[in-house]
Amino acid sequence: MDLVLLRILFVAILALVCYVLRPFGLSGPISAICGGAAATMVIIFELRVRAMSLRRLIGAVAGSLLGITGAAIFCMVLRSAPLSEINSAVLQIFVLLLMTYVGLLVGASKGDLLNPSALGTIFTGERPQKRAAKILDTSVIIDGRIADIAEAGFIDGALVIPEFVLRELQIVADSTDGSKRQRGRRGLDMLQRMQSNPAIQVQIVSDDFPSIKEVDLKLLELAKKLEAKVVTNDFNLNKVAQLHHVEVLNINDLANALKPVVLPGERMMVLILKEGKEYNQGVGYLDDGTMVVVDHARKMIGRSVEISVTSVLQTASGKMIFGKVDENGRTGDSPRPTPVEIVR
Repeated sequence: MDLVLLRILFVAILALVCYVLRPFGLSGPISAICGGAAATMVIIFELRVRAMSLRRLIGAVAGSLLGITGAAIFCMVLRSAPLSEINSAVLQIFVLLLMTYVGLLVGASKGDLLNPSALGTIFTGERPQKRAAKILDTSVIIDGRIADIAEAGFIDGALVIPEFVLRELQIVADSTDGSKRQRGRRGLDMLQRMQSNPAIQVQIVSDDFPSIKEVDLKLLELAKKLEAKVVTNDFNLNKVAQLHHVEVLNINDLANALKPVVLPGERMMVLILKEGKEYNQGVGYLDDGTMVVVDHARKMIGRSVEISVTSVLQTASGKMIFGKVDENGRTGDSPRPTPVEIVR
């Protein structure tokens, strides 16, 4: 708001100065209109410059300087040409404007080829900070594992929380459904936990896209604008992001990658919790949540049993281990009997 008032003040002052001075012999009202129009053009130019990336801005400045230098050399030749004073002045102004304009456009278009970090440490901050940013969606905040990952130092750069994600999180926290309300409050607690950690850089941004209603699409547009990655555990958002060519860090993929490698033939102890879908199957789970399907274990529900791994299946939702009961029939609550020597 302060910037808008400053721009209005700039237009008013320039219009007033032109009205008082009346340049080029113009009348007062016409001079004021011309001054206001000139100030408006300056503001439009300023807005365009602010929207440019640092590379394009450096390229535009360099191209303009080269164009002005070339125009100055060319004007020196024109001064010695057998032309009238008026024609020579017109040609010099035309050459100056032409070469400055061409240099500005060419420099801006080729600016993306520049490497600002090679020009000094003052230019090293803009683009790397954008690329290092990670945008969190609502699901990954509620999940809470991102806080542990960030505290362990495996997430670099700023964790960006858009305002529209905070609004969605607040709606979930204020829900009449007890389960949703608990999940929303958990997400708010996770954010407070990360903000209180000085080693984690949490940044809340107000960027919004009113023309887009879906929060997921807003996240993708913000990621494109900031050249950042989206952190989520939402399977559908992951797929949509791939279609929009936005990089995604999926917490579930990370969790699956960190699960211990199990090879066929290995033995392990599994607590059978329920029966499986197929006949005579039992189902148990490892400490990391991996499902273990055991053949011929239906009658062993509620007991820990030693199994031999037969195969491992990687699915979209995670890893599944298939096994069979160990031939020795060893269980956790019924230890294998020790042989007794019979003396005759």
